[in-house]
Amino acid sequence: IDYIGHSTFFIESPAGVTIATDYSDWTRPPRTPTIATMNIAHSSHHSYNPDPAIRHLLPGWGDGTGPAHYDLTVDDVWLRNITTNIRGYNATEYDRNSMFVFEVARLCIAHLGHLHHVLTQEHIQALGRIDIVLAPVDGSYTLDQDGMFETLAKIGAPVIIPMHYFGQATLQRFLTRAEEEGYALDLRPSPHLEVSFGTLPRSRTVIVLPGS
Repeated sequence: IDYIGHSTFFIESPAGVTIATDYSDWTRPPRTPTIATMNIAHSSHHSYNPDPAIRHLLPGWGDGTGPAHYDLTVDDVWLRNITTNIRGYNATEYDRNSMFVFEVARLCIAHLGHLHHVLTQEHIQALGRIDIVLAPVDGSYTLDQDGMFETLAKIGAPVIIPMHYFGQATLQRFLTRAEEEGYALDLRPSPHLEVSFGTLPRSRTVIVLPGS
């Protein structure tokens, strides 16, 4: 897993399948991914000019006829999505964000996207067992801090990787609360993380990869 920045991670499976999460015109991975997910129709979270070489380009907000729905297997990666609602300018916009779950090499990785509300029990059941959560931690544009920690507690994953924060002060606010909630902190010097099911920490841990 490489943290590219904002909400974009570049994930590579043992079989060489590559995934760019929240692929956008603002934040591009170092090379063309096999799969590109785009969680929400915000300009900083999707691409108007995606690389035509991407084999699977997956917008998370549907096509106007219904919610986005993906259940896709590419070599050793199984990908699926769960939709959530967002705050619109005047009202709730239903099913306009997707959480994407990637299952590979016994690991279950969930990218929460631009999450705006605490997950329901139905969402938690749909997610299933999650090992690594890629979580937006800005506390304002997405879910507020109380709601995010309530959601993370419901998911119960051993690893949280923060994303979608704006400067070190915002990140530090999240990390301070994480320590208060009993999470261990693991601050990495590199944006690159190699992880397997067997190397997951035994206690709940926030792993911080340099980014923004």
